[in-house]
Amino acid sequence: MKIMGFPVIFSARITLLLLQVLVLSSMHSLTTAQTPRAIHSDEYCAMYDICGQRSDGKVLNCPYSSPSVKPDDLFSAKIQSLCPSLNGNVCCSEQQFETLRAQVQQAIPILVGCPACLRNFLNLFCELSCSPNQSLFINVTSVSEATGNTTVDGIDFYVTETFGDGLYQACKDVKFGTMNTRAIDFVGAGASNYEEWFAFLGEKVPPGGPGSPYSIHFKTTIPDSSPIKPMNASVYSCNDTSLGCSCGDCPSAPVCSGSEPSPPIKELCSIRMGSLKVRCVDFSIALLYILLVFVLFGWVFMQRTRQEGRVGSNVEPLLNDTGGEGSSFTNIPRDETHPEEVQVMDPHKQNAMQLSYVQGCLSRFYRAYGRWAARKPSTVLCSSLAIVLLLCLGLLRFKVETQPEKLWVGPGSKAAEEKDFFDSHLAPFYRIEQLIIATIPESENGKPPSIITEDNIQLLFEIQEKVDGIRANYSGLFVSLTDICLKPLGDDCATQSILQYFQMDPDNYDNYGGVEHAEYCFQHYTSTETCFSAFKAPLEPTTALGGFSGNNYSEASAFIITYPVNNAIAKFGDENGKATAWEKAFIQLAKEELLPMVQSSNLTLSFSSESSIEEELKRESTADVITILVSYIVMFAYISVTLGDTPHHLSSFYLSTKVLLGLSGVLLVMLSVLGSVGFFSAFGVKSTLIIMEVIPFLVLAVGVDNMCIIVDAVKRQPSDIPIEDQISNAMGEVGPSITLASLSEVLAFAVGSFVSMPACRVFSMIAALAVLLDFLLQITAFVALVTLDFERAKDNRVDCFPCIKLNRHSMEQTEGTRQETDGLLTRYMKEVHAPFLGLWVVKILVIAIFGAFTLASIALCTRIEPGLEQQIALPRDSYLQGYFSNISEYLRVGPPLYFVVKDYNYSLESKHTNQLCSISKCDSNSLLNEISRASLVPKSSYIAKPAASWLDDFLVWISPEAFSCCRKFTNDSYCPPDDQPPCCFPDEGPCEFGGVCKDCTTCFRHSDLVNDRPSTAQFKEKLPWFLDALPSADCAKGGHGAYTNSVDLNGYKGGVIQASEFRTYHTPLNKQGDYVNAIRAAREFCSKISASLKMDVFPYSVFYIFFEQYLDVWKIALINIAIALGAVFVVCLVITSSVWSSAIILLVLLMIILDLLGVMAILGIQLNAVSVVNLIMSIGIAVEFCVHIAHAFMVSSGDRSQRARTALCTMGASVFSGITLTKLVGVLVLFFSTSEIFVVYYFQMYLALVIIGFLHGLVFLPALFLHFPFTSN
Repeated sequence: MKIMGFPVIFSARITLLLLQVLVLSSMHSLTTAQTPRAIHSDEYCAMYDICGQRSDGKVLNCPYSSPSVKPDDLFSAKIQSLCPSLNGNVCCSEQQFETLRAQVQQAIPILVGCPACLRNFLNLFCELSCSPNQSLFINVTSVSEATGNTTVDGIDFYVTETFGDGLYQACKDVKFGTMNTRAIDFVGAGASNYEEWFAFLGEKVPPGGPGSPYSIHFKTTIPDSSPIKPMNASVYSCNDTSLGCSCGDCPSAPVCSGSEPSPPIKELCSIRMGSLKVRCVDFSIALLYILLVFVLFGWVFMQRTRQEGRVGSNVEPLLNDTGGEGSSFTNIPRDETHPEEVQVMDPHKQNAMQLSYVQGCLSRFYRAYGRWAARKPSTVLCSSLAIVLLLCLGLLRFKVETQPEKLWVGPGSKAAEEKDFFDSHLAPFYRIEQLIIATIPESENGKPPSIITEDNIQLLFEIQEKVDGIRANYSGLFVSLTDICLKPLGDDCATQSILQYFQMDPDNYDNYGGVEHAEYCFQHYTSTETCFSAFKAPLEPTTALGGFSGNNYSEASAFIITYPVNNAIAKFGDENGKATAWEKAFIQLAKEELLPMVQSSNLTLSFSSESSIEEELKRESTADVITILVSYIVMFAYISVTLGDTPHHLSSFYLSTKVLLGLSGVLLVMLSVLGSVGFFSAFGVKSTLIIMEVIPFLVLAVGVDNMCIIVDAVKRQPSDIPIEDQISNAMGEVGPSITLASLSEVLAFAVGSFVSMPACRVFSMIAALAVLLDFLLQITAFVALVTLDFERAKDNRVDCFPCIKLNRHSMEQTEGTRQETDGLLTRYMKEVHAPFLGLWVVKILVIAIFGAFTLASIALCTRIEPGLEQQIALPRDSYLQGYFSNISEYLRVGPPLYFVVKDYNYSLESKHTNQLCSISKCDSNSLLNEISRASLVPKSSYIAKPAASWLDDFLVWISPEAFSCCRKFTNDSYCPPDDQPPCCFPDEGPCEFGGVCKDCTTCFRHSDLVNDRPSTAQFKEKLPWFLDALPSADCAKGGHGAYTNSVDLNGYKGGVIQASEFRTYHTPLNKQGDYVNAIRAAREFCSKISASLKMDVFPYSVFYIFFEQYLDVWKIALINIAIALGAVFVVCLVITSSVWSSAIILLVLLMIILDLLGVMAILGIQLNAVSVVNLIMSIGIAVEFCVHIAHAFMVSSGDRSQRARTALCTMGASVFSGITLTKLVGVLVLFFSTSEIFVVYYFQMYLALVIIGFLHGLVFLPALFLHFPFTSN
C-alpha cells in the first residue's frame, strides 16, 4: 500500500524569498559620498538612488537626506501602475524603480490570487522605496563603503501595528497551490505573526544568499520626542468588497461565513451511571437478557406446576429408560414395504412416527441405491473415479493469480473504474521504493534518540552510493536508478531524502555546514536556495523524516528515503519490466548489504519496493508445503483409527483396522479438490494461494464427517445379515441427513461467490464444487470402498494386504470373542451426557448461558472493525512485516489525494471555470474553496491541505499582473521569463535586462480578458504554454513538473477537458479504520460537490482500490449470511417438511454465527472479504453439528426425553468423533502455518467454530428439544 506521498515536484527553484529581500535591495541606493544629518520631515528622503553593489551583484542604496523628487509624466505613470497611492513626488530614481519592479514580479504570481494581500504587500515596498515622506519612518542607522561610495548598511523602518497586523491577517491564509501550502511559507518563512514576518524580511544575509543585503529593523514604537511617524499606509482586509479574496485565501470573508459547516464527528450513544460509562447498545442488551431470563424462569415454573398437577407424584424421571433399549433408534424395525413408517417396539408407546414425504423418498432411494452399489462396487467405483479424473484434465490449464489488484479487487469495483480512468487519462501513480532507517530506544518504554547526527547522515550517504550503484540485468541491459526514476525537472531523480538538503552530494555536507544546515533547512526549506533539492524543488521534512511530533523535526527518530519510479499501465505489455528488475536487485541489496550496515550502527532498517507484496505472495505459495503434508498424514492416521473397530484379540487387529479405507477416503477428498480446481481451470479461472492451502483442509474436515457417519451406520447393523442389506439399511438410515447437511454446505459455500473480491469469490466457487464432488464420491466411490472393506473383513483378509488371509482357526477364535458392545463415546452419551442434560436445572442454565453468550456477542459485534492488515496477508517471516509496522509508526504524511474532474467545459460561456477555481472572482462554493474549507476540519474530512490547483495557477499565470509569466515575442510565440533561456543563460553569468527578450510583452491586457477570464480561444492557445513553462524565480507559476500530468489534453481543443486533477493529501492514516473513513469521507464530499456544481467529480488515491470493499462490508456480510441461512432453512424445510425443526436448526445456526462474531471481536479479527466468506461457510459447516442430531430426534419415538436420549446415543458419538474431532484435527494443523492469514482467519476462526458448533449441537440443541414442545411433523 503506498501511503507515502511527496510534494509532487511542483515548482523548481522558487527562490521566492528573493522577492522580499531583493525588493528591498533594489530600493537601497544613493549617490552621495557622505551622509548628511538625518532630516525627518514631510517630502524628505532617507535614501535615494543606487551608490554601489555587493560582491554578489546586489545593489545598495545611498544614505541621502534631501527633498523628494518630482518624476516626469512617463515615470510617474510607471510608478502609479505599481504603486497607485504615489501620485506626486517620490524618493526613488527610475533605475531604482525598475529594479523594484523586476524583483517584485516574483511575489505577484504567488499573491495575486488574493488582491488585498498583494496590494498590502506592494504598499509596504512602495512606501519603503519611493514614498515622498520616506524620512518620516525610515532612519539610516549604519553605513558602509562599497565600490568607493558610502552605502546603506542598516536602517530602522517604523511601521504601525495596524498596518503590520493588517498585512499579516490579509496574507496568512493565502495558498500557494503548487506546493499545497501557504504563500506565507515562501514569502515569510512560515511566520505566525507580523513580527516574525518582518524579522525574516529584515535579516541581513551574507553574499550569495537570498535576502536583504543590509539589516532592516522593523519597529512599531517611536522614541520619545522623536519627529519620526510610523508608516501607516492604507491596509486592506482580505474580505474587502473591492479587493476581496476567495474563500480559500480568506475563510473569514462574508461570502464564506454562510457556508455549511462541517458535520460534527458522531459520538456513540452512551449512558453514565456514576463513574461507569456504558454504551446504549450494551445497556439495552443487558436489559433484554434480564427480561428474557425472567420469562424463561416463569415459563419453566408454569410448565412444571402444570405437569405436577396433571401427573402427581407418580411422574417418571425426565430421562427414564422404560425399556432398556426399547426406544433405541437402532432397534426400530424397518418395513421394506413402507420404509417411511417407523413402528416403535416399546409396548408402552404404540404411536408411530411418520417421516416426511421427501425423507421417505430419500430413504427409499438410498436403500435401493445402497443395495445396488453393494452388489456392484467395482462398477460404481470405476465410473465415479472416471468422471472425477476427467474433470482433473482441466489442471493442464492451471494458473495461480498473485497480482494483488486482481486478487482483492472486483472487476465491477467503482474504485477500479476510477483508477483505470485516472491511469488512462492522466498518468499512473508512480512506483514506490522505500527505506526506513530508525534509532532504537535505550529502554523498552523509552523514547528513541534523534537520528539527526553526523554519523547517521554520513551512513545515509554511503547507503545512497550503494543504491546508485545498482545495475540490474533486464534482457541483457543494465538498469540503474537514473534509468527508471521520476524526473520532473531536468535529469535528477526526485528522491525524497534529507540528503536533498545537500543536493545529494557528499561534498556539500561540510561546505553547507553539516547537521546545522540540515536543521536550518527543516525550517527554511521553501526559502533558502541551498536547501532546495537536486531536482530543483523544495523538499518538505515530513516526507523524509519520521517519529517526531508537531514540527519538531530535530527530534525525528527515523530517516524515510523514497525513490519514486516511473510507472506504466500494467495491462499494456511489460513496460514495467526494467523497474521490476531493478526492484529485485534493490531488495537483494537491502537484505545482503544495507541491513548489516545499518545494524552495525545500532539502527534498524525496513524496506519495500512496488513489487514486494506480489513477490512475497508468490513465496508464500511454497511456504506451507510441509504443513500440508503433515496435516494430511495426521488426518489420515486419525481417520484410520476412527473408522476401525476396537480389536478384542491380537489376531483380530489386522481385520478390524481400516487403514486402507481411511487412505482411500483421503484420496477421494484430494480428487474432489483437484476435480473442482480442474473444472474451473478449464474455463480460465485462476486459482489463488488460499485455494491451494485451505480448501484441502476444509473439504477433508467436511468430507471425513460423512465417512465416519456412513461407517458407523454400517457398524450398527446386525452382523448376521448380508453385506448388501447392511449397506442398504445404513444408507437408508443416514442418507437423508447426509444429503441435508451436504446440500446445506454446498449452498452456503456457493453464497460466498456473491462476494465481489475475486480471491474470495473463486475460493467459494471452488470450495462449493469440491464439497459437492466430495459428497458425490462419498455416496458412490466411498460406499463401494466400504462394501469391499467389509467383504475383506468378513473374508478374514488382512487390512492393507487383502491378498493375505488368516487361517480358519484364528477366524473362529475371533468370531467367538466378538460381541456387539457400545463404544466408549456411546456409553458416555447414554449414561452421563443425556441424563445430566435431562436435569431441569441444567436445562435452564444451558439455555440461559447460551442466550447470554449470544446477546453478549451481539453487543461485541459493534466493536468489529472493517479492514485487513497487510501484515496478516504475508508470511510471518516476511521482511515486509517490519516495514508495515514502521510505516504506521513513523510516517507523518498521508497518501496523496486527487480530486478528478470529468468533462470540464472551459469555454467563456460555461460556468465551470468559476465553479472550480479559488482565486479572486471565483464562486464561493467552488470545488477548490470547498476543499480548503474541508481541510480546516481534518479530523472529519481527512483532508490535510488545500489542493494544488493547475487552474488557479494558470489563471494567475496569464493575468496581466503576473507580467513576467505569460509573455510572447513579436511573432506571437512563447517568451519565457527573463531568468530562463534564451533570455538568460545563468551559467554564463548574472542575468541582465535586455537581449533577445527585450521586446517580449505580456500575453494579455485587462481589456483582452472578460472579467479576468480568458476566452475559449485564449484558453485553448495558452494552456499548453502554461503546462510547458518552467518555474523559476521570475515566475514561480510555471506548470511544467507540477502539473505536467494534471490535465488530459487529448481532445481539449473542442472546448472540453476530459480529465483534470487537483492534488492534495490525506491526513496521516495509521489504522485500517482510518483508511476506510478517509475514502468514505472523500466520496461523501465529492457526492455533495457533484450535486451542488452539477459536475462529475470523484476522489482518487492509490489505496482506494483496496479499501473500497470495506465501505459496505457489513451490509454485504449481513445480506450473504441471511441468504445462506435462508438457503439452509429452505433445504431443511423441503427435506423434513417440518417448520418447527427447520426453525430450530435456523435458530441454532444463527446463534453459532453470532457467537463466532463475538469471538472475532474478542480476538480482534477484522471484518473483510476473507472473514465474510468464513462466516458464510461456517453456516454450512455448522449445519453438520445440528442436522444429524435433529434428524435422529425427529425419526425417534417416545416422549421428548426418550427421543433426545435416542438421538444423543445414536448420533452424538458420531457427531463428536466423526465431526468435532475430525474438524479439530484438521484445524489444529493450520496453527503451524507460516502465513499469518491462515492462522488468524482459518485456524482461529475455524477452531472457534468447531468449539461453538460442538457446544450448540451436543449441549444447547438437546436442551432445546427437551424443554420446548416439538413434533416431527
